[in-house]
Amino acid sequence: MLKIALTGGIASGKSTVAALLREAGLPVLDSDAIAREVVAPGQPAWEALRQAFGENFFAPDGTVDRSALARHVFTHPDARRRLNELVHPWISRELQRRLAALAAQGEPLVVVEIPLLYELGLDHLYDAVIVVSADPATQKQRLARRDARPEAEIEGILAAQAPLAAKAARADFVVDNSGDEAATRRQVKKILQALRKLLDKQG
Repeated sequence: MLKIALTGGIASGKSTVAALLREAGLPVLDSDAIAREVVAPGQPAWEALRQAFGENFFAPDGTVDRSALARHVFTHPDARRRLNELVHPWISRELQRRLAALAAQGEPLVVVEIPLLYELGLDHLYDAVIVVSADPATQKQRLARRDARPEAEIEGILAAQAPLAAKAARADFVVDNSGDEAATRRQVKKILQALRKLLDKQG
């Protein structure tokens, strides 16, 4: 089974591209969705976070206050590293379980959406990497519009991630998502054609 990683930067449009790949019939696993599951109340990662970060980052119902935690870790690099150390192993275990299930079903190709692929050094685990790119000004505009984040927080988030240009330089495929949806669709269509060729070679 070919494993394709989908990554990029915050507000670059990874979710848009993931949706287009699903629309084309490819299974897409979302590591962010898995992350939310592994920190649900009662899960081991949830307990580890409570011990490491304290009650201030949890809502009254016990769920993780993701917004508060994000604000904290994006302005405190040590806290960000600690968060990754605590949560990533649980995400990895669940991801591997789902990949194994898809392989057992005979799926020839799967896409895994991983925002911090390069930051966590996981790119070697995949057969190819798709990077979704957008210029920094577009990212900032989308973040401000989508989340109403203050400018200082936006700068912290962008600083915490590897530059998109550096990610794009290492990728097998790049989608420039700075333009309109039609332009993005055209690029994804070309990537799908290339992935089918990869499958043919493997077969």
